[in-house]
Amino acid sequence: MSPGAEAAAARMADAASRFLASLDEDQRPAAGWPFPAGDERLRWYYTPTDHGGLPLGRMRPAQQQLAFALLAAGLSRPAYVTACTIVGLENVLDQFEGWAMRWERERGRDPGLYYVRVFGDPAGDQPWSWRFGGHHVSVHHLVAGGEVRASTPLFLGADPAVSPLLGGAELRPLGTAEDLGRELLASLDAAGREQAIVSPVAPFDLVSGNRPRVADGDLPLGLPDIWRGRFTGATGELLEALQRRLEAGLSTRDEDLEAVRFTLLPKGVGGRDLDGGQRELLMRIVAVYVARLPDELAEVELAKYTERTLDELSFAWAGGAERGVPHYYRVQGPRLLIEYDNAQRAGNHAHSVWRDPDGDFGMDFLGQHHLQGARRRSTQPSRRHT
Repeated sequence: MSPGAEAAAARMADAASRFLASLDEDQRPAAGWPFPAGDERLRWYYTPTDHGGLPLGRMRPAQQQLAFALLAAGLSRPAYVTACTIVGLENVLDQFEGWAMRWERERGRDPGLYYVRVFGDPAGDQPWSWRFGGHHVSVHHLVAGGEVRASTPLFLGADPAVSPLLGGAELRPLGTAEDLGRELLASLDAAGREQAIVSPVAPFDLVSGNRPRVADGDLPLGLPDIWRGRFTGATGELLEALQRRLEAGLSTRDEDLEAVRFTLLPKGVGGRDLDGGQRELLMRIVAVYVARLPDELAEVELAKYTERTLDELSFAWAGGAERGVPHYYRVQGPRLLIEYDNAQRAGNHAHSVWRDPDGDFGMDFLGQHHLQGARRRSTQPSRRHT
């Protein structure tokens, strides 16, 4: 066992158990579900929709504290600060939009609509998982055998991506992730940039979207498709209009979408074609996403990236190279997909995600776990009653 994965799992189990123990009979059905709960455990969102679970707004203050303690157990300190900042941005976004958005609920931009759900028994010896999700935050962890086995998808976003602070400073929750990508692009020579830039137009959103599984040939999902259920009536028409306006503003053509289509064969410039300083920048990009994990888990994850594995990574860019214009980048390699998109609101609305295309939600581990269990059962001698 990994001591770090054990320690992180123990903290998560303690925090989840405390949270569940605080719930009353009316709250428990929303917050605690059996594991694995079919397709529901694999559903995830980053829009202001019902993420599935008990929302903060239905919790007492002490329960909200326990919910945030669980979130903190699943993130590093910097990532927890970033997530809390993103939750607070709902109030900024509400003002930015003139307090007008509703999304068919009383308040469209609501910091009380972040949801917690635990699947299984965190105090038991069987696999269990949990998630914390709301607008621009989606955190998932799978625990089995006393260790954290999976922590993706892990999504953080920011709208606005840049906000003014007193004294001329700026609030940029995802600023480092954006700046490192641009720095790597700027470090490339003409031939390297020609390889790296796959399209002059950024996609309007993450190419993988909120699909449970990343698949060869994926294109960005339309705005109406990334909610729990599709809106109809006036809200549905609003989303369709927003989609058309967004694509028109970006001047998106079919060939631009085709250029960013996800393929199993990575696009862009390969790690083996980068020099030492550029490889260091590529590693720093990976590290800023992995560092969302608790320190012990991040250390183990980062140890996987050696000189050889860096050769297998690729870096692709779409859109403008200047700050403040729509842009997108992707880092792809074995068991790794990083996407950063800042194309909406004319480059002031950022989405970022770290995924494991083969093991999101721990599906690879659970499949192997069940296979091993079936093999053990098949080799046991049968018992006959006489």
